Amino acid sequence: MRLPEDYDDHSSMTPTVIMTIVAVTAFVGAILIMVLMMNNDTKNGSLRDQLASEEVQGSSPVVLAPDVDELLTGSTLLPEDLDFWDKYPPKEPEEPSEETPPPQEAVENDPATDGKHTLVQYSNGKEEWVLISPYLPKHEYDFTRLVCQSDLMKYYVDGRQTSYVGVDISKVQDYVDFVKVKKSGINFVMLRAGARGYGTGQLIVDDYFNDNLKRATDAGLEVGVYFFSQAITKEEAVEEANMVLENLGEYQISYPIAFDMEFIENDQARIDSLSKADKTAIAKAFLDTIAAAGYKTMLYGNKEWLIKEIDMSKLTAYDVWLSQLTDVPDYPYQFTMWQYSTQGSVDGIAGAVNMNISFIDYSEK
Repeated sequence: MRLPEDYDDHSSMTPTVIMTIVAVTAFVGAILIMVLMMNNDTKNGSLRDQLASEEVQGSSPVVLAPDVDELLTGSTLLPEDLDFWDKYPPKEPEEPSEETPPPQEAVENDPATDGKHTLVQYSNGKEEWVLISPYLPKHEYDFTRLVCQSDLMKYYVDGRQTSYVGVDISKVQDYVDFVKVKKSGINFVMLRAGARGYGTGQLIVDDYFNDNLKRATDAGLEVGVYFFSQAITKEEAVEEANMVLENLGEYQISYPIAFDMEFIENDQARIDSLSKADKTAIAKAFLDTIAAAGYKTMLYGNKEWLIKEIDMSKLTAYDVWLSQLTDVPDYPYQFTMWQYSTQGSVDGIAGAVNMNISFIDYSEK
């Protein structure tokens, strides 16, 4: 059947229009996609160029992420590419501050101030700082308590005099008026009993000993004795001690019998070749003989002799009579008597005399 003529049939044109619209839309879509892709590549290229430029200019490096294709294919990515820590430059060590003071160098101990040494002055003028032995007993005197009045040295404790003044006498002083000596304030005398010749080795009794012993005792003075030794064997030392004991006779002395061995100035002596051990053994032989007879014993010597020439660690049983001609002695070890001057002046004695102070009263010991 035939349709009416007023019916507008457009069915033959419709497919053509549709296809045209689809083609135009696809074309426009393709153009948009291409534009977007080109824009993205441009941005990535600009970013890479900027980062490369910053690396050249020394700024902090930036590690770029690999492309997606590279991650997928694995053609260029290696394990070491993931180690990005070495991409940063190592941190340089800091420069030391100029304000930081350099470490101080160690200061060596000064023996003059460390309290562990004592100065020994030798007879030839040389000096030596000697380490103080921790094993020998030390004295406990406070020398600020010393008072010297008219050549008489005195020691006070709590305002009370606890010392005694003495002189040592030999034939050098010639005749001595011991009564005047006593009245001048002297408490005790140390008399030379005798000596051994430093060249010949001959034993000699002091020319004035017996007379001095009697008259000093009669004057009421406390009396002690010393012997000048040049023994070179222990047997000779015992011989010297026995000679002293024989010449004491019946007198009961209250102060010690002292052993005195010294070098001879400006001359050779028979003891010059003795060793330290020899001199120590000889001193001990003399003092042991005296002690065995019931008398008090004492070892005489200057600082050099007591520290360098004998071994005091083997002679600690005996009291020490120190000879040191100074205002204040610096001998560190224990001593009970101190010869402080050889130029004393005492009424009853012609010329100079050796002065001594005893820190204990031997008459009561």
